[in-house]
Amino acid sequence: MNEGHYYEDFAVGQKFHSRPFRIEKDRMIAFAEEFDPQPQHVSERTAATSQFGQLVASGWHTAAVSMRLFVNEALPPLAGGGQGVGVEALAWPHPVRPGDELRVETEVVATRVSRSRRDKGLVTVRNTTLNQNDEVVQTMSTTFMVPRRHDA
Repeated sequence: MNEGHYYEDFAVGQKFHSRPFRIEKDRMIAFAEEFDPQPQHVSERTAATSQFGQLVASGWHTAAVSMRLFVNEALPPLAGGGQGVGVEALAWPHPVRPGDELRVETEVVATRVSRSRRDKGLVTVRNTTLNQNDEVVQTMSTTFMVPRRHDA
């Protein structure tokens, strides 16, 4: 297996952080035009009359950026790579606007050995995405499978 973190390297309460990532208006609109073409995501004029009062990112764009920050920045490299097994919760409490700088904070909330694959462990984390004003723009609870150093 490749070098990296194993199941045994994760403990409840551990925290990891990403660097900030700036949300560019043109990329935000391009994402929405392709994947979530709602007016508040693709048209500044229409967005001005929406409940947001201005252009806002699609929640799915926020989720994609957050995933990139989680995998590439916040999560330590995993031995042999990880495998996502599910998302338990996903919420967008505040909108993301052009120019926002997002960062992800990850906290390990649970660990357990897989019942069906004793050579793997399951790690559950809570990812919180914040903007430059420390407003929470996304929360996500997810579980991933990671190799164990030694199966019991």
